Amino acid sequence: MGNTASAFLAPTATEQGGAGAKPKLTAEALKRRLGQRRQIQGLIASFYVIDALILLIYGYAGTIPVEIGPEYAACGFIVIACMVVLSETGIAERSNDHYLITPTSIVNVAFMLAFTYVAPQVGVLFLCSFFTVFGFSALRSTPRQTAILWTAMALGLAWLFLMTDKPISIPSGSHIERFGTMMVFVLTIGRCTFLGLVSGQTHRTVYQRGLKLKEAYQRIEELSELDELTGSFNRHHIMRMLDEEITRAHRAHPPCSIALIDLDWFKRINDTHGHLTGDEVLRTFAITMFANIREIDRFGRYGGEEFLLVLPGTPGDEAARILDRLRAIIADLDWSAFSAGMQVTISAGVATLKPGEWSDTFLARADKALYEAKAQGRNRIAIA
Repeated sequence: MGNTASAFLAPTATEQGGAGAKPKLTAEALKRRLGQRRQIQGLIASFYVIDALILLIYGYAGTIPVEIGPEYAACGFIVIACMVVLSETGIAERSNDHYLITPTSIVNVAFMLAFTYVAPQVGVLFLCSFFTVFGFSALRSTPRQTAILWTAMALGLAWLFLMTDKPISIPSGSHIERFGTMMVFVLTIGRCTFLGLVSGQTHRTVYQRGLKLKEAYQRIEELSELDELTGSFNRHHIMRMLDEEITRAHRAHPPCSIALIDLDWFKRINDTHGHLTGDEVLRTFAITMFANIREIDRFGRYGGEEFLLVLPGTPGDEAARILDRLRAIIADLDWSAFSAGMQVTISAGVATLKPGEWSDTFLARADKALYEAKAQGRNRIAIA
């Protein structure tokens, strides 16, 4: 069932355009759609064969002429043959109705009405087939195609019931007839159940594809927010988060502090130990920071070896204590694992938001404090 649903009903990736759109399909997508049409044709052909066999049962019972069954099968195969020609020659691809739902369904409805007129003694079989035709077409048809098909069927039935006096019957006079009629209802219910199961499987497949697509979008969004090297927020995102915290602080008046952090003598590390070692130092520093800041804090790469730490709800003296603790943790790490004798320290400038202040002046004060920390010998914290 799963394979049938995915191959026969699931839309190709490029079929998601708007109404009337004719996107260019890859060769693989065209091949997949051709395979789907072939499965549709195979199922319709099997339905005609099964119905023809039931008509033979009625013919054996003497309800209708025996030749009705073969004639019905022959008409069905003519329909299938026309579908195959249109599909295999690529004509179907030049139409918006790639699966030939509307013409095929209308022709099938016309056949059912015609055979009901010709053999009204077994009209129940042909009328029950309407359920299969509609259930089958609903799997792929648009609302407009469904409306066209329903209108055609309604007009045909109005003609059959109101303009003719054919005694449309449910054969039940003999055991053979009753067996044939039982098979009509059993197979009709079976087909509708099959189509319902396929439809449900398709909905589940589409839903799961939607979940995977949503996960992919979330992953893309996460990647667009993160610095590729360190895994911290990139400059664009950390600045946006800073603006959000400033707006929140102005509205609700909680304290808010920031720290601009710089790795001391980082250029010397790159020049002495190489850029690959420098990258590992940046990654290790970022991991250490993430492991030692609070959940509410926001940490991002401001540029090069400079990082921005946003401390929501944190007054200046507490922010200074937090940064001094982080400074000591970084200094105490065993950096010799990267290169013998290596030592990495940080300097930071801490600033606390003032009333009415926005990110440009806020950052400028933190940057000035960072400059003072460097001027005082590095490996220290300065407060704006």
